Amino acid sequence: MPRRFLAVGIFIVSSIGLFAIGIFLIGNRHEAFSHHVMLYTEFSDLDGVTKGSKVQVAGMDAGQVTKIDVPHSPNGHFRVQMKVDDQFSGLVRTDSVVTVDTEGVVGNTFLTIHPGSLGAGVAQADSVLQSKAPISLSDLLDHGIGVMNDADATMKQVGGKLNAALDGVNGAVGNANDLLVGLKEGRGTAGMLLRDDQMASQIKDAMSNVQSTTLHLNQASDRVNSILADVQQRQLPQKLDDTMTRISSASSGADAAIAQVDQSLAQALGPDENGVTAGQNISEALSNVNAATGNMAEDTEALKHNILFKAFFDRRGYYTLSSLSPREYRRSRLFGSTRSPRAWLEAASLFQHGQHGSEELSPKGRRSIDTVVASFGDAIFKYPIVVEGYSDAPVPADAISRSYARAQLVRVYLEARYPFAAKNLGVMPLSGTPPPGMEHDHWSGICIMIAESK
Repeated sequence: MPRRFLAVGIFIVSSIGLFAIGIFLIGNRHEAFSHHVMLYTEFSDLDGVTKGSKVQVAGMDAGQVTKIDVPHSPNGHFRVQMKVDDQFSGLVRTDSVVTVDTEGVVGNTFLTIHPGSLGAGVAQADSVLQSKAPISLSDLLDHGIGVMNDADATMKQVGGKLNAALDGVNGAVGNANDLLVGLKEGRGTAGMLLRDDQMASQIKDAMSNVQSTTLHLNQASDRVNSILADVQQRQLPQKLDDTMTRISSASSGADAAIAQVDQSLAQALGPDENGVTAGQNISEALSNVNAATGNMAEDTEALKHNILFKAFFDRRGYYTLSSLSPREYRRSRLFGSTRSPRAWLEAASLFQHGQHGSEELSPKGRRSIDTVVASFGDAIFKYPIVVEGYSDAPVPADAISRSYARAQLVRVYLEARYPFAAKNLGVMPLSGTPPPGMEHDHWSGICIMIAESK
């Protein structure tokens, strides 16, 4: 009998535990245990948005539509209530704009909250955000049909003008033929010049008159030369030289004034009563500024390790990745966790030699990276991504340099192909040694890790 009671008790406790776990998983999937903020926006046309539609912030799923108030008049607006995860509050500002988007051309409709500017304040709970009217596919088709009709009418007009231009060209060619025939027959002024001998004689007489006129011009030139000789006799060039001498004297006075200015500058920049020049004073002031900046950086680093603020900086995780050494990275509870999703890619199947001897991603390597991204699913858009680089080079300096270069190649490819923000992608060169406890003690290639905070 006691064994029967014990079995019943174990069954009841197990059932309660499974029920609690199921409730927790369902609530976590529907974000029932996370903090949210209610925001509002208004549209004159929802274009397919309904209660329960997805809400994205900067391309990431951030919440859903919880309520839609229908307007009471045709000129009113639909008031949409949105439940947004509190972790995106830093991106939603008072000048953020809400748009209606679709997945593909005919996919599901959802709302997108675009990040605001740095100068605007953070949108508080129950704030009403600006909206942008959606553009429906039917409007685009109507507009395209209108453009095609306009293009067709324009082509018809151009065709008519081309026909008229060709008619004008044909008429011009006919007129040219008539002109040539008239010249050959001696009609008109040009034909007369070609056919009339008397006109040729008159032209010869005109040329004789031109020669006579040229002789008169030569005589006038001789008179001009005599006038120039008279000018020289009156010593006009000497007077010009005296004028130039006075101008030179004025220039010398200007040089003296410039010398006085240079002397004044030298006195201003010269040593003070302590024998220190102005340049030395400026250099000393800049040194003091650099020292103060260094002290501030050291104070900030010490604050990170302070017991009161250490938990805050630990929660930031990926955002302090640049300040972590490979040794600290391997010891980190976030990045060195064996529970974080990882994908290991070998260097032989990922890289190839480029034109200058350096490594570059091969087509096979790109396909392997795309396969890894697809296998991670939605998690790759929710959490930071760290690209760990590994190299088995025998020289330690070459190993860390090559591992960093490999991680950078993969990071650049991910940023160019997928809509990842730069702050959500990090690299860490680990030479050839992964964090302890992994499925590989030594590696050469790449490991893509999703930094899920547990």
